[in-house]
Amino acid sequence: MSVNLTVFEAFHVIEGLKIGYCNAGIKQTQRQDLVVIELANTATTAGIFTQNAFCAAPVQICKEHLEQAHTQYLIINTGNANAGTGKAGFDDAMNICQTLADFKGVDVKSVLPFSTGVIGERLPLEKIISSIPDALSNLSEGHWFEGSRGIMTTDTQPKGVSTQFKYKGETISISGISKGAGMIKPNMATMLGFIATDALVSKETLQEICSELGEKSFNRITIDGDTSTNDSCMLMATGTCKLPELNNRSDEFYEVLKAELEKVFIYLAQAIVRDGEGATKFVSIDVNKCENTNEALRVAYTVAHSPLVKTALFASDANWGRILAAVGRSGVKNIVLEDIQIFLDDVCIVENGARASSYTEEAGASVMSQQELSIRIDMGRGNASETVWTTDLSHEYVTINAEYRT
Repeated sequence: MSVNLTVFEAFHVIEGLKIGYCNAGIKQTQRQDLVVIELANTATTAGIFTQNAFCAAPVQICKEHLEQAHTQYLIINTGNANAGTGKAGFDDAMNICQTLADFKGVDVKSVLPFSTGVIGERLPLEKIISSIPDALSNLSEGHWFEGSRGIMTTDTQPKGVSTQFKYKGETISISGISKGAGMIKPNMATMLGFIATDALVSKETLQEICSELGEKSFNRITIDGDTSTNDSCMLMATGTCKLPELNNRSDEFYEVLKAELEKVFIYLAQAIVRDGEGATKFVSIDVNKCENTNEALRVAYTVAHSPLVKTALFASDANWGRILAAVGRSGVKNIVLEDIQIFLDDVCIVENGARASSYTEEAGASVMSQQELSIRIDMGRGNASETVWTTDLSHEYVTINAEYRT
């Protein structure tokens, strides 16, 4: 990625946004598990959410509050997803929002709740409510790194990025954090993302940008094909820089800001894949020369979700037949086998409906042994292309998820 990154701990401050944190002892006592984000009155907020029908109570509330009121606070807990908990879970999440709202003297609808962790268990409500004052007591513009640690679950490391760019003499800052390592699949890809800029952007325009960039980033990653109940990605614009409000996509600044934000969205999405549960490989699946986007994604996801392909990647086994078989069962109609080419990086493994004449097992095995590699599939049908990022499937993935609740 070409974005000019700072040292991870040294996030650029986003004026008008503060982060507070504490350990509420929700599931563990080793690190913070409750995070609060406070936004200036000038801020606007946009979001995209899971399309899982069993979306968690905080997601339901978040979507409602985002439409109904001006967002001033976000509160995130880890260790418990508050999903599959029915009306009781909804009431618990609202209780948390009301407690924070009362403490700060704001409308309850100005509070957005987020939860991540085990599905099907009630929140330890008293622990969270009694810890809210602690999280609010250390609100600071400089707590991005602490916030990134506070939203982790099975993540092995915090994920964040911070960058700046200039436009018409003004410096615009962007900082963001994400979490996720398993139960990752588009719609959305369990993950949370919180990205902020100090640009001044109308709510409608910000939502437009968030939706478009989410599709190109968090909706292009998959680890295990499981769409979570709690996925949420929020984009916040505090409006504290001196540029005029951006409220029209025809404005020159629209494409400039969106391009810079896209780098951050993609970085954070790829960071989730790189930290995939038990992952040893980062794999780009590039599907080209398709009739349309949906066709390209169908092929890409079929390959990315194949347990046989993923275990071959883990074993560094150049079993190219598994990739060929996945392409063949992708559901694309009227495939002409002779038009398809499949590559491992630049090594052609399939052409003219069979193994490439130039292919050697040594060349394929060499690519498969890399920690980062690409599987490129040229369908020979049109001009549409798409890329999906995924991982291998290891023994460690099974261990992590078999022992998740113990």
